[in-house]
Amino acid sequence: MGWLFVALALAAGLAGTVIVLNRRGEAPITDAHRAPQPSSPGQIERGRYLALAGNCAGCHTMRGGAAFAGGRGIETPFGTVFAGNLTPDPGTGLGSWSADQFWRAMHNGRSRDGRLLYPAFPYTSFTQITREDSDALYAWLRTLPPVVQANPPHALRFPYDTQAALAVWRALNFSPAAFEPAPQQTAEWNRGAYLVNGLGHCIACHGTRNWLGATDATRGLAGGMLPGQAWYAPALDAKAEAGVAGWTTKDVVELLKTGRNAHATVTGPMGEVVSRSTQHLGEEDLRAMATYLRALPPRPGHAARAEAASAPASARVLRGEKIYAQECAWCHGERGEGVAEVFPALAGNRAVGLANPANLIQMVRRGGYAPATEGNPRPYGMPPFGHVLDDEEIAAVLTYIRSSWGHAASEVTLRDTMRR
Repeated sequence: MGWLFVALALAAGLAGTVIVLNRRGEAPITDAHRAPQPSSPGQIERGRYLALAGNCAGCHTMRGGAAFAGGRGIETPFGTVFAGNLTPDPGTGLGSWSADQFWRAMHNGRSRDGRLLYPAFPYTSFTQITREDSDALYAWLRTLPPVVQANPPHALRFPYDTQAALAVWRALNFSPAAFEPAPQQTAEWNRGAYLVNGLGHCIACHGTRNWLGATDATRGLAGGMLPGQAWYAPALDAKAEAGVAGWTTKDVVELLKTGRNAHATVTGPMGEVVSRSTQHLGEEDLRAMATYLRALPPRPGHAARAEAASAPASARVLRGEKIYAQECAWCHGERGEGVAEVFPALAGNRAVGLANPANLIQMVRRGGYAPATEGNPRPYGMPPFGHVLDDEEIAAVLTYIRSSWGHAASEVTLRDTMRR
């Protein structure tokens, strides 16, 4: 029976370690039964701005539902997590939460009742937010009209629907952290780092994830598939993908403010980020984000693609060429040159040459629409072709585009289009 006692002791020791790791960095709750303190107009306005910077409405507002009342499903590889009600309703929202409890959720990823929160709520990034900003956000949320709306239960597969599994995940992948300004950098760079890595939680989309779904901080903004979606968020530290080191600060600010510039137009999930969040930020913060993003060290292994070699065209390329002439050349030009300020050029377009063709498949199948912003109120969009082209035809036309006009990207296969 000795082996049984050893096994039990090891299990108890492991469980104790997991509990300790999930409690690290937590301050005691001192205001749980204290009435909320009055907030100044300046603090409330700051909280409103921070909610825009964090794109809180993007997850916590259901399509057609009340603002910030939750209920929107966030797809993950492990099932669906439903965003909570942030309005001050005491029964179903944050009305019974104290400032300390709200801070603990932001910084430590723990709910008011002590439950561990799922990282679909990006506390792994929000942990860097200052207490001052957390309190301002809390103050503003308390000014919203209360909405009585209970949250649907999460629809996660076993064992991911258990607190025990979540505790192990957190012990392996999460540690609370405060933002530490880099003393060798400028104040503007540090402000940009705080916004990009904290409130903006850009790594949630542009980060690479491990097999447990955790973002790999060591790889930074190296790109990755969006959890539960068929979109690829390109690397922000690679010239061949979405790196902006070669752009001016003005270029980056314009893209974040309007959704387009002379180099690119945002579509897909990034279009929603610009529409709901970055277009509303102040010029100073946008410049800070641009400064930080432009200074990201280029990541090895993301070299630009070579010029296309002269090789016999495959049957798929030849078929794609015919489809392109019939369906695409009207807007994008016979040689992919596009129309300036109207239809984007495909020749020399780095989005065409991404190793992962997921975004191109989505664009052809479902259409591509830039966000309507104050600086670009009537953007041009690309209509969907999913009702015109089948999976093999989409693969053919994209293979042709990705092998033409200097591109040397890989072939798009039927398997690629069928799994998107």
